[in-house]
Amino acid sequence: MAKGITYKCTECGWTAPRWVGRCGSCESWGSVAECQVERSARAPAMVAGRALSITEIDAQQAIGVPTGLGEFDRVLGQGLTPGSVVLLAGEPGVGKSTLLLQVASCWAASGLTALYVTAEESAAQVRLRAERIGAVHQGLHVAAETDLGVVLGHIEQLSPKLLVLDSVQTVLVPGADGVPGGVTQVKETAAALVRVAKTHNIPVLLVGHVTKDGAVAGPRTLEHLVDVVLSFEGDPHFGLRIIRAAKNRFGPADEIGCFNMTEGGIEEVPDPTGLFVSTAGEPAPGSCLTVSLEGRRPLLTEVQALVDASKAPMPRRVCQGVDHSRVAMILAVLSRRTAMRVLDKEVYVSTIGGARTSDPAADLAIALAVGAALANLPLGMRVVALGEVGLSGEVRRVNAISKRLAEAARLGVELALVPPGCGEKIKGLRVQEVGTVKAALDAVGLRSPSLRQQHHLAGGGDIHIGDGGDVSAGLELPFDDLTVLPRAA
Repeated sequence: MAKGITYKCTECGWTAPRWVGRCGSCESWGSVAECQVERSARAPAMVAGRALSITEIDAQQAIGVPTGLGEFDRVLGQGLTPGSVVLLAGEPGVGKSTLLLQVASCWAASGLTALYVTAEESAAQVRLRAERIGAVHQGLHVAAETDLGVVLGHIEQLSPKLLVLDSVQTVLVPGADGVPGGVTQVKETAAALVRVAKTHNIPVLLVGHVTKDGAVAGPRTLEHLVDVVLSFEGDPHFGLRIIRAAKNRFGPADEIGCFNMTEGGIEEVPDPTGLFVSTAGEPAPGSCLTVSLEGRRPLLTEVQALVDASKAPMPRRVCQGVDHSRVAMILAVLSRRTAMRVLDKEVYVSTIGGARTSDPAADLAIALAVGAALANLPLGMRVVALGEVGLSGEVRRVNAISKRLAEAARLGVELALVPPGCGEKIKGLRVQEVGTVKAALDAVGLRSPSLRQQHHLAGGGDIHIGDGGDVSAGLELPFDDLTVLPRAA
């Protein structure tokens, strides 16, 4: 055995023949360190068996086993695949431990042994949580250990059919460098558990911490070692929790699962549309519906806007649940292409129920919500707007328009505004194509009939609205090309 020196990145494992200040793979600074490697000159090792033809491999071994939580199985694909390693990461207090404890309880209730290893709490704390959420079962075993060697001993002694480790950043590997949570410790822990999963053919669920930026804490190698990477998201002020798949070797990587955090645990939400739509009886001004596509699931989302006068030299722009830069672009389009005076006013845009959407299909709904808020007119709860807004004021097509329209029709929407070429026939839904934002404003009645009627009652002439747009009665006119024509005799 000959020893050599190489340089390796502690974040992603990238190697280089000489020292460099920046990793060539993950582009992190100061992560390349010197390490010694052993170079073997031996002949290739003897193999125990032959390589199989792909036609001889049994594909049934990769079929997942349902966990008992349908939304969790939806994200995984078909359930937990034997021998797979799943990493669930999320912010503190979002409910990671509660969710996996419920999964382990459902697994034990089906007659399979589950081992829940907690490296952050005591066994008594886990028992109290299990009693609160109704997850106490004879087949669920709990071990409070932080030593990886002891954890592996529990696995050999119990031979569980499911392993849950909470969390991978708090386990100590004897003999490895660093402290728990360090790069080397996390890599060694993950590699050992991957070997256990493949050797014993059992699924392993790992809880992971996140940094302040939302990324998985520890080396990037951790995400490469595991089979599935899930992100558990949720606003602490709302009960909604969403699981997103960032990586999935056994199913789609763009699927989401919706849950609701309650005092009795985490409940599935098969139809989360009601959480994102206001339950008020009368439609409020400045509100518009859209259908955002989260993964492969269409979700009806309500966008609300509020426009108010501003005395400050720089009016405020407050956005919640939508992208701030896209809202600023839409306001500029409204100001330039429809002559709406919104740039000198304070604008607040928000979604309902803590929903967050970055789907470009919500652009048209944001524009209509702002226009309705400026005119102080309700659009009605039965109007949905779909389309991406361009800088020239045109409405562009979005993907999966059929799926979005079908979801809107299922929930009782009567009118759908869509880009040109998307006017499909949906039973119970009137679909109207609009090519520009100005045409969309006309379609929902944001031209000024009430202003015209008010002027007629005052004995004046007819009001003519040019290409700039319209407003409703009782407001300061936000359009520049408003002219009054003399009444005909």
